[in-house]
Amino acid sequence: MHMPTILMVVLWVGLTAYVLFGGADFGGGFWDLLAGGADGGRAQRALIEHSIGPVWEANHVWLIFVIVLAWTGIPSVFAAVASTLYIPLTLAALGIIARGSGFAFRKASTQLWQQRIFGGVFAFASVVTPLFLGAVAGSIASGRVPAGIAAGHPFTSWLNPTSAITGALAVGTTAYLAAVYLTRDAQRAGQLDLAEAFRRRAIATGVAVGGLSAAGLLVAHADAPVLFAELTSGHALPATSISIAAGLASLVLLWLRRYVAVRITAALAVAGVLWAWGLGQYPTLLPGVTLHDAAATDTVLAATLGALGVGAILLLPSFWWLYAISQRDQTTRRRPVD
Repeated sequence: MHMPTILMVVLWVGLTAYVLFGGADFGGGFWDLLAGGADGGRAQRALIEHSIGPVWEANHVWLIFVIVLAWTGIPSVFAAVASTLYIPLTLAALGIIARGSGFAFRKASTQLWQQRIFGGVFAFASVVTPLFLGAVAGSIASGRVPAGIAAGHPFTSWLNPTSAITGALAVGTTAYLAAVYLTRDAQRAGQLDLAEAFRRRAIATGVAVGGLSAAGLLVAHADAPVLFAELTSGHALPATSISIAAGLASLVLLWLRRYVAVRITAALAVAGVLWAWGLGQYPTLLPGVTLHDAAATDTVLAATLGALGVGAILLLPSFWWLYAISQRDQTTRRRPVD
């Protein structure tokens, strides 16, 4: 396997990690928004805050990882995307900042009116940020980002049917992942009523996301026929099939209340869509630009991949330990000190 291909595989792994972990955090904000009033929604918001509190900031490491890797490994593509899609990317960045600030300040606030303001900022930003990020993905996938600095239209490049459906799909996916993960978190905490509530939401959201995915194929067929062909044939077809099968299996597991197993199938369903896009479009990155054309020199790629290998020795065990600690049984209590 050539170094440019290795680079893209590593980049896509990082993007998958951000979608699965960071996406679930955004979805927590989605359900925070719909939790209800201060009294009725207190238990749900406490569960959401407890679940994402230890990891929400760490999950953005994956986004930084993807940005740095794209900037270093495929600089011309990075420049074209950033200069054409600067509006949705800037709005997404502002959303990430507002979301983090709202989450942190709400936790530190003691007055109800302050908690409502900061909580509203957190929840609203958690919804609109994946909407803009999904629109960016749709713009790239549909071939609306040409090579060159600011060569694409600053509005029509991301304000189009494909970007609209991918943006909606991104929001639905984050909500679906969060609902699936929260079922197990609630069960582990002994809050069976909340587990049942999020189970129903996960089933409903899963059905809605499946419908959006089908609608997305129809939209792509009409608006981006090349993308439609890439997703439904060739290298992408196995990943698309895995996504569909895992999505159906997730609904069955949710119905049976298999909250641990459904985390795996739900992640497979979401990751399958992402990898179907990557495999279908490979090796083309932008219209007329292949990975071979856009990749940095072998010297740069070797140094980059070598640094990633060294960093992974520290990063991956640290992430595993963080997630393991955050997933410990919440019903366990310390023995009182005499």
